[in-house]
Amino acid sequence: EMSIGDWSSDVCSSDLALSRDPAVLELHAAPGNPGTALLGANHFVDPLDGRVVADLAIQLGVNLVVVGPEAPLVAGVADAVRANGVPCFGPSAAAAQLEGSKAFAKQVMAAARVPTAGSRECVTRAQVDQALDSFGPPYVVKDDGLAAGKGVVVTEDRQLAVDHALKCRRVVVEEFLDGPEVSLFGITDGRTVRALQPAQDFKRVGDGDSGPNTGGMGAYTPLPWAPDDLADEVTRTVLQPTIDEMARRGTPFSGLLYAGLALTRDGVRVVEFNARFGDPETQPLLARLATPLGGLLYAAATDDLAAHPALEWGSGAAVGVVLAAAGYPGTPRTGGVITGLDEATSNGSMIIHAGTSIDPHGNLISVGGRVLAVVGLGEDIAEARDRAYSSIVEIRLDGSFYRRDIAAAAAQLVVS
Repeated sequence: EMSIGDWSSDVCSSDLALSRDPAVLELHAAPGNPGTALLGANHFVDPLDGRVVADLAIQLGVNLVVVGPEAPLVAGVADAVRANGVPCFGPSAAAAQLEGSKAFAKQVMAAARVPTAGSRECVTRAQVDQALDSFGPPYVVKDDGLAAGKGVVVTEDRQLAVDHALKCRRVVVEEFLDGPEVSLFGITDGRTVRALQPAQDFKRVGDGDSGPNTGGMGAYTPLPWAPDDLADEVTRTVLQPTIDEMARRGTPFSGLLYAGLALTRDGVRVVEFNARFGDPETQPLLARLATPLGGLLYAAATDDLAAHPALEWGSGAAVGVVLAAAGYPGTPRTGGVITGLDEATSNGSMIIHAGTSIDPHGNLISVGGRVLAVVGLGEDIAEARDRAYSSIVEIRLDGSFYRRDIAAAAAQLVVS
């Protein structure tokens, strides 16, 4: 039996899955949102302040702290919690540099012989120009640091690539990887790795993969077109070697290692690592995970993952569609009233809150770019997709929008 603190600053997909674990008796979120408030207690503290978070965990007597977003991990919140003797799911600040620095991740992959795109680190205009000349278009330019999913530019426009590079202190310029992208999450205690099922997200803001990159506009799982042994292959060639290399360096990685992958004609290549559950893939993945999440994360946090049973999955499929505010991914319009959630969940779909809050009049309002996600479940992708879209159309937020082609090709593939 557990009391859990989930230090997630913007989403409650993990909270929802944790709340379904019969061993979880209490759920606390900091700072939380209106979605987490439905599942437990919100605590309005600074999630970036490790001392405050650790003190709150002790005060509440929680058995496990789950640090959700990347910024608190890079800031060392997990270190502070563990230093106070509370089990914590989430890597140390040193290990979280796998996400915090693209250049560091490339160095680790090189040492671990993990297949990835060729790249160059650049800090000057001359270096940027040389790298762009070397790799050619499409140009891939990545901010070395954290950028909330919006630090990557992929473009045929040389000037756009240069402009993005000059806005960053340090960038990594990469070769373009051609092929479908896949996300694979690995739960790890620093030695053992348990892979979740593959998922695919949609990063461009518009239908047909048009417009700028975002934090993600939707996702689905499973992938009917992917090789059956993809998770095993990626665990063997990417996740396990990376975890072993981090341990060899004396900075073991314990928590969630997210591998963004490209399935190229030359094989699997790593696009990027994240150090935590990544949205929007987390929502459909956890909706299908039958293994109780609290016990799984606790096993990882207490170095006992090897003894944990194999992961079990529900049958069928899950599709998540993100509702975004007007102006996203630029400057989103905030403060709009959100209605229609009861109607949206009448067919069994789930609503995962992200950029939401409650105004002084008790209205649910938008306070971020990605406002919420609707997750539909079904026997196959087509059914799950139909449920997600028949739900999201019920939600009202002035100026909001969503992609209408999430999982469309995969649904057609299954039908045909």
